[in-house]
Amino acid sequence: MKDKRTYDKLKEHGEDMTHENESKIDTSPIEVLTEQYKADLHKYKEREGLYIKTENQLKGTKQIVVEMSSTIKELKIKNDNLHAEIARLREEIQLLEMQIKK
Repeated sequence: MKDKRTYDKLKEHGEDMTHENESKIDTSPIEVLTEQYKADLHKYKEREGLYIKTENQLKGTKQIVVEMSSTIKELKIKNDNLHAEIARLREEIQLLEMQIKK
């Protein structure tokens, strides 16, 4: 039996013969998984961006609703004050009309 490390030809002397019987590793499954991972990561980033956009819109809408509700409360208070003032003025008008009739 021939030793693997013997050289048959002079030009083979510079070659590394220790790895001559190793098979090449098929990296295609790894490449496929890497591409799938990149695609999934891209989809995740898009969904995360959509989530952040929606969350910001909801926060803005909430702030608008809070401001509008405080404005409505202020308007109700002013409206109640106006109704009270109108009622007071009507009473005063009635008193003045009674004084004129006398």
